[in-house]
Amino acid sequence: MSTDSELHHFTLFATAIGRCALVWNEHGIAAVRLPEQTDGRMLSRLHGRFPQLEAGTPPTAAQQAIDAMVALLEGEARDLRFCALDLRRETPFHRRVYEAAQDIPPGKTKTYGEIAALLGEPGAARAVGQALGHNPFPIIVPCHRVLASGARSGGFSAPGGVSTKLRMLLIEGAQIGGEPGLFDREPPLSTH
Repeated sequence: MSTDSELHHFTLFATAIGRCALVWNEHGIAAVRLPEQTDGRMLSRLHGRFPQLEAGTPPTAAQQAIDAMVALLEGEARDLRFCALDLRRETPFHRRVYEAAQDIPPGKTKTYGEIAALLGEPGAARAVGQALGHNPFPIIVPCHRVLASGARSGGFSAPGGVSTKLRMLLIEGAQIGGEPGLFDREPPLSTH
């Protein structure tokens, strides 16, 4: 398990939704942070979680993860399961939830209940939601692709809340509830 005295490195990087942060250590990617109102606020939150944190140049594996996240948020369908995550702080249940979420391809969604059923725990939709609410790897573990029942957005604990979740789904061209994406619909025919 990682400790507060363990050295972590971070970098900030620009995406279509704003500046994000990636934190890594010798075991892999330790966290991804979605945009905050300011870089200072983001760094303050990162230092709160990782007291031994230094800016650094990403190693090859971390840079590949950054490049893939940037491409995904520009609308390219990218599979980010190749990213090596440091899961030592995560419970076995959270790890299973994150793995199930990573199996959802860009542009697709599942519900919390569907994830629970896939895990063999059909009554655990709320626990799935709580696990995803604590997801330290948004984008790589695409918690934005998991919705509440009835294709409702559900919550999103990242900065920007549900509007960030919906923006990410829109970029991916997600069809919510089997319906075409917002901009995939044909315009109504004019009666004039």
